[in-house]
Amino acid sequence: MIAMLRGRVVSSGIGDVVVDVAGVGYQVHVPAGTPVGPPGAELTLHTHLAVREDALTLYGFADPAGRALFTTLLGVTGVGPKLALAALGTLGSTGLRRAVVTEDVDALTVVPGLGKKSAQRMILELREKLGALAADGVPGAASVSRASDDPRTEVRQALAGLGYVPAEVAAAMDRIGGGDGASAEDLLRDALKVLATQ
Repeated sequence: MIAMLRGRVVSSGIGDVVVDVAGVGYQVHVPAGTPVGPPGAELTLHTHLAVREDALTLYGFADPAGRALFTTLLGVTGVGPKLALAALGTLGSTGLRRAVVTEDVDALTVVPGLGKKSAQRMILELREKLGALAADGVPGAASVSRASDDPRTEVRQALAGLGYVPAEVAAAMDRIGGGDGASAEDLLRDALKVLATQ
């Protein structure tokens, strides 16, 4: 695994840079807006190597936190390296964390290639993982709270936060199970499946 590159910038474009490391030029895909400097400038990138049958592709980030968030995004169903890089390039690390933790679907759908349903899935799969980052001072994260110990109440609030109107929420809640022991995450997943078919 190539975890870091330090060298001189050979050339750069929107979303990629070629770095000369001891005479070897590495093409690295970076989030749009990553400061790489002019040709000849020294650059350090924290990298992720994606291995496929037909390609070895390097993705680079200004800091280890950006790389960690990228690899976390790759764990989301339906999110590949291109979409993960686009999300980081569009919203930045802090903006992306804030959007997920505060369940801001509208902010996520600004990312090219990320629709409403995909944004909801991303929130569902990442909210708990990125919620731990609230202590790291992510703006807006502190406002996210569990208002009730009743999982069905949590699900109603989450669906309202995702933009569903009360009638849709009520209909979905009537159709999902929710016997004793069902977690809010399971109920929310079931409710989103119901709403996706309406």
